[in-house]
This record gives sequence, C-alpha cells and structure tokens, in this order.
Amino acid sequence: MRITRLTTVFDAADIEAESRFWAGVLGGTVTVTAEDWHKVLVDGANPVSVQLAPDHVPPQWPDGNPQQVHVDLWVEDVAAAHEHVMSVGAELLQEAQYPDEDEDFQVYASPAGHPFCLCFSRAAS
Repeated sequence: MRITRLTTVFDAADIEAESRFWAGVLGGTVTVTAEDWHKVLVDGANPVSVQLAPDHVPPQWPDGNPQQVHVDLWVEDVAAAHEHVMSVGAELLQEAQYPDEDEDFQVYASPAGHPFCLCFSRAAS
C-alpha cells in the first residue's frame, strides 16, 4: 500500500470559523470545494480539511466525551506560537506542565473545540 496524501479532517458546526482558524494557524488559505467541505492549502498541500457537521458536539478535554482527534504542532518558539494561535481564535486549555523536562507541550482548542498541542523542546530554544 502506498499512501499518496494525508489530510486530517475536522468536523465542525461552524465550517467557516474552523477552516479560517486552521488556515491561520498553518499559514495557509481556505478553498471552498463544496458547501459542506473546505480545504486548507499550505504551499500546495492539503494538510487539513473541514467538514460541515451541524450537530457536532465539541470533545471535552481531558475528561468527558472521548477525545476524537488531536494534532501535535512542534514549534521552535512556543511563546510566539502561543500568541499566534490565540490571535486566530484558539483557547488555551492547559499550560506547560513539565518545567524540568526538555520536551513539553501546551494544550489548546480550536473554535469547534478540537484539542491540539503546541509541543516544544527547551534544548532547542
């Protein structure tokens, strides 16, 4: 089996807000391919798509409804990345928890409530 493309698809009741959010985080643009489907394009690739799901219920993190999916975004400058994702609509769910470890992460939610992490290495800073 040869995989030719990988796209993470997020369900959202507000497809416009969710697709704009991921385009903002990833530095891409939104292409509306159908009323219920948006592609986020980054340098010609389609790493994220958003599907309209009018009855979507945001997952609860860390407890509650089971986590549906999450994305780890490894960044060089976590403070700058934090400011950027917050400016495009993220909600901070959990600050970094391991100050004595080299690698750590902060947990955020997209406008539709999908959790994602900004991961970083203190040694790389």
